[in-house]
Amino acid sequence: MQNNTANLNIMIKAARKASKSLIRDFNEIEKLQVVSKKAGDFVSKADLRAEKIIKEELLSARPSYGWCAEESQEIEGEDPTRRWIVDPLDGTTNFLHGIPHWAISIALEHKKEIVAGIIYDPIKDELFSAQKGGGSWLNEQRLRVSNSCLLYTSDAADEEDSVDLGGRRI
Repeated sequence: MQNNTANLNIMIKAARKASKSLIRDFNEIEKLQVVSKKAGDFVSKADLRAEKIIKEELLSARPSYGWCAEESQEIEGEDPTRRWIVDPLDGTTNFLHGIPHWAISIALEHKKEIVAGIIYDPIKDELFSAQKGGGSWLNEQRLRVSNSCLLYTSDAADEEDSVDLGGRRI
């Protein structure tokens, strides 16, 4: 059973709250307003709304922490050793094209080291979380390093571009 810290619980609550807005926008993607920041880099009203929700949740729970997010100004908190790092809509291009592979990413930095983080995929209701000394989790399932590995380099047609992997050419 996972033993969440208070900060991890705050992050989870913020992500779940913001996900409701993102799912609503995703289901009405044709109505969403989008602005190009630069070629191939977009921000949508969904990004901005989700960031606002997350910011309100995190900073109301921990007002002395700093803030660093993709779409807004960085804030140095009263406690210069701690800050939230947020991407409210990681995978904006997928989101804007109706591809259901995007997530909310939130981390907590303490003394320049990431000590906790979550990635929440609202479409699949998958919550990846990790905290220093507490391991990594997918929902309530502890994640472990696998003994197996898959390496894929290309679908090369000729032998020169393939790789020998234990007697098998790929």
